[in-house]
Amino acid sequence: MTLEEKVSLIVGQHDKYTPTGETMIGSQEKIVPGAAGISNGVARLRIPPTVLTDGPAGVRISEKRANDNSTYYATGFPIATAMASTWNTELIYETTKAMGNETLEYGCDIILAPGSNIHRHPLCGRNFEYFSEDPFLSGKMAAAYIKGVQSEGVGTSLKHFAANNQETLRMYNDSRVDERTLREIYLKPFEIAIREAKPWTVMSSYNKLNGTYTQYSHRLLTEILRNEWGFNGLVMTDWTGTRNTIQQIIAGNDMLQPGTDQEEKDLIEGAKNGKISMNVIDQAVRRILQYIIKTPRYKGYAFSNKPDLKGHATMVRHCGSEGIVLLKNDDKTLPLKKSTVALFGITSYDMIAGGTGSGDVHKAYISQLSDALEAQGFTLSPILKKLYTTYKAYAKTDRLAELGADGLWRKPLLDEMQVSMATIERQADSTDVAILTIGRNAGESADRKIEDDFNLTAQEQQLLANICKAYHLKGKPVIVILNTSGVMETASWKSLPDAILLAWQPGQEAGNSVADILSGAVCPSGKLPTTFPNSCTDPLSARNFPLFGGDEKMQIRDWDPRSTIEYTNYDEGIYVGYRYFQTYHKAVSYPFGYGLSYTKFSYSNGKVKKTPNGLIVTVTVKNTGTTAGKEVVQLYVSAPQNDMKKPESELKAFAKTKTLRPGEQENISMVIDNYSLASYDTNQKNWVTAKGDYLLKISSDVDTPHTILKYHMPKTEYYQNNFNKK
Repeated sequence: MTLEEKVSLIVGQHDKYTPTGETMIGSQEKIVPGAAGISNGVARLRIPPTVLTDGPAGVRISEKRANDNSTYYATGFPIATAMASTWNTELIYETTKAMGNETLEYGCDIILAPGSNIHRHPLCGRNFEYFSEDPFLSGKMAAAYIKGVQSEGVGTSLKHFAANNQETLRMYNDSRVDERTLREIYLKPFEIAIREAKPWTVMSSYNKLNGTYTQYSHRLLTEILRNEWGFNGLVMTDWTGTRNTIQQIIAGNDMLQPGTDQEEKDLIEGAKNGKISMNVIDQAVRRILQYIIKTPRYKGYAFSNKPDLKGHATMVRHCGSEGIVLLKNDDKTLPLKKSTVALFGITSYDMIAGGTGSGDVHKAYISQLSDALEAQGFTLSPILKKLYTTYKAYAKTDRLAELGADGLWRKPLLDEMQVSMATIERQADSTDVAILTIGRNAGESADRKIEDDFNLTAQEQQLLANICKAYHLKGKPVIVILNTSGVMETASWKSLPDAILLAWQPGQEAGNSVADILSGAVCPSGKLPTTFPNSCTDPLSARNFPLFGGDEKMQIRDWDPRSTIEYTNYDEGIYVGYRYFQTYHKAVSYPFGYGLSYTKFSYSNGKVKKTPNGLIVTVTVKNTGTTAGKEVVQLYVSAPQNDMKKPESELKAFAKTKTLRPGEQENISMVIDNYSLASYDTNQKNWVTAKGDYLLKISSDVDTPHTILKYHMPKTEYYQNNFNKK
């Protein structure tokens, strides 16, 4: 190959950009319109280009094409946080297998997903693309996701590597993280996913890490990712403009996306003047070629452009409902009997399937809760339905006219409709139950705000209070549904309604998934993958997070929006999420792992058995209620407090039962190796599983252990970074 041909493989096709220069929309139009990017081919050598499409909630391509009357809709799958709420790796595998098939049949070779960054703080605008605040749960979900997609013969790109935990100044922010925290919290999900699922590619993130852009970090991309973890796939950049081209390739980026003319020039001139060796260029090209020969396009796959959208929608409905978390259910309000329903809230008629930006999908439809309830035999208040339907049409037209083209990318929420107390009181007279859906959305490039986003708006608070007052005077229940991209404040108002359902953003079958839970067609089994704090200032990370939109006093020490400081100190260390709340006895609204059911479960016969490399924990779970359902068994470990301070508990295993009929039981087995119990010792620069007694807490959430067992490590074990015992 000529130098120019090698460089063309390294630098993505780039003949056209959006105004921001972030997303390429040029040459790939000739192959798959709307895909995020494309790698060049070499026609002389019959090396084809390959297509990279956005994820992680489905294949993001254009639904319309020039001179073509057909539509190319893709399935809108549940957001990553909703997937993680299922705690069901087998279900995630099957769901993302469908996603992989869609990637294949639409002629794409890579889906740029999953995102495995940590929910460091609830206000991160891109949390919906990520699984959890816990590295173990995140890693296991990412591994299942990758295996499912790649089982269809297409690849994934595990992202954003690494410590990408906010959107404010995302292109430049320096994440300052100590080594132990980096290893145990922010790198661990990637380590687990790479070990277990072997993604085809990894995407380096926009941000800096401890003073160096991750795209320049030889330590991160070569020493850790490749040398320690054994990753042998391709590394690509996130969609960045020209940076230090040569430094990125030397660090271990094999492909630069979306690519620029300047990057091609930099590499060609750098090779000629000795700034970059041909060995380094050849190494990148070799990895690109090893990737290309695995792709459907290289193998000549005749993609159909006709995936099974109907079948995939059925999968979305199932996965979406299993990820719904029942937060409150006083007096067995749910499931509902067939009844007349007063359906309040604009989101009840305008459900949110997924987030905005590159995480959005061009879907054929979004199932509405109003339609889904009627389809399941409920009678809706005709007055409210007409009011909200009319308002929705007006408000959408008005909002898009206000925002113009930007509105198509951001897809802002509609303002809540005002409903008079007199109208609410009349509805309380004529209907059996009130349902209020509250919606929130978010997307890349901006973090969420405290007021009117994390917190309820004043209008929402008043509407909820009025509904509860009117209906409770009549002895009738009120249900709140949260159709949200992320965590919200619930502590101040959760005492008002009789039931609360956290639907997250469950995909294009949103209405049907929620209705299945409300009606009892599906018994809720979702559990929280992230803590719901009493306030967004409660997490320890709030001291170092850009809390825009909040009180002036909440502007953090190291990040004043009026300054030019562009770094975030991760001073909370390993105490992220429940690790902080539990260890420091800080009250929360709903704890990590929490979720109610329509039935009850008992735990018995908990046992621990030593193995040569760790332990096996077994427990019997029995359905002692009257409804068939599933239970999530969570195993938390309290490690001995030796030389290194440890959190009160850490999730180390979990399992989900099959659907258990009333009276039926299942024996659950969870395997833990000694390496997974290790903490990172910065002095020795390796992992250490300390000797001593470990408490094993078999729990239904982090605060509710049912059985506590003891495991004794007779001696300390040390592990090199390549997982081998020293």
